[in-house]
Amino acid sequence: MLYWLTEFSDGGDVFNLFRYITFRAGMAFFTSLVFGFIFGKPLINLLRRRQGKGQPIRDDGPQGHLAKVGTPTMGGLLILSALLFSTLLWARLDNAYVWIVLGVTFSFGMIGFADDYAKVSKQNTKGVSSRVRFGLGLIIAVLATTAAAHYHPEGLSYNLALPVFKNVLLDLGWFFVPFGMIVIVGAANAVNLTDGLDGLAIMPVMIAASTLGVISYIVGNYNYTDYLGVHFIPGTGELFIFTAALFGGGLGFLWYNAPPAAVFMGDTGSLALGGALGAIAVCTKHEIVLAIVGGLFVVEALSVIIQVLYFKRTGRRVFLMAPIHHHFEKKGWAEPQIVIRFWIISLILALIGLATLKLR
Repeated sequence: MLYWLTEFSDGGDVFNLFRYITFRAGMAFFTSLVFGFIFGKPLINLLRRRQGKGQPIRDDGPQGHLAKVGTPTMGGLLILSALLFSTLLWARLDNAYVWIVLGVTFSFGMIGFADDYAKVSKQNTKGVSSRVRFGLGLIIAVLATTAAAHYHPEGLSYNLALPVFKNVLLDLGWFFVPFGMIVIVGAANAVNLTDGLDGLAIMPVMIAASTLGVISYIVGNYNYTDYLGVHFIPGTGELFIFTAALFGGGLGFLWYNAPPAAVFMGDTGSLALGGALGAIAVCTKHEIVLAIVGGLFVVEALSVIIQVLYFKRTGRRVFLMAPIHHHFEKKGWAEPQIVIRFWIISLILALIGLATLKLR
């Protein structure tokens, strides 16, 4: 919104700063971070009063989780509020990609909010029907993918770009829409499955979002794309502001979510942030890179799929418990040990994802 101040610039004054994506991204980060610090404690107190017993804890989960009874959920509201405020304040509001990603983020956030509300009000871990959540997610993903394809440059729409093999484009035709649906819905649910320990999901989300933000900035700048040999998509640079705001809001949330958590992210946050990662990947044509950068989320989701399919077929389990972070809990790893090691893995995968931009 503040980009309009550039109209008062003569090219050599303070208003000229608002032309630069890097400046606005930095300000979005600090705005979102301060927002989280200011409103975090009041929101947690409000959630604690409203929710009473807090998020219901599974009886069949690790015994250490029983100590978390009474912890409020829906902490994702803090991240989403900071993210929305900062992005609307510092991003260009005439940019279609910004609205696509914001639309996906907050639509999935509302699905998650409904699920969290159902769990808390009924004191039941089931929440909203998985079919309803999945169906609504598919509808949102269809609209977002179709819109992104519409705004992509001619020659890139409905095509799949590959990392490393940068001159190769796979023409998916209208199959690009269901492919984009899988990316967005899959990312949303994968992050949701990862959110099972204090601080486990938010840092890998921040790392993945920062990586995609850098990619968005590069893909939206012709000079960088020409040098690196990647596809130029005008306008995607503004998504760097969104990811900077997400990082700031994530840090503000992590302040309260660090073990032992004062608040849980809940489906409100995990579905929204996962959907955001998927939407950014679709907008920037880096869907395959998301699978690398978000490899931790992929492994978490696969562990659940493998566990379910193998159990149905044989009646036995591959893991002591799924998702896989619970497997390590059952093996005796301490919760902070799992969380920090998973953070390290996420950072390594992010660096690998960025390296694909240079490889050719």
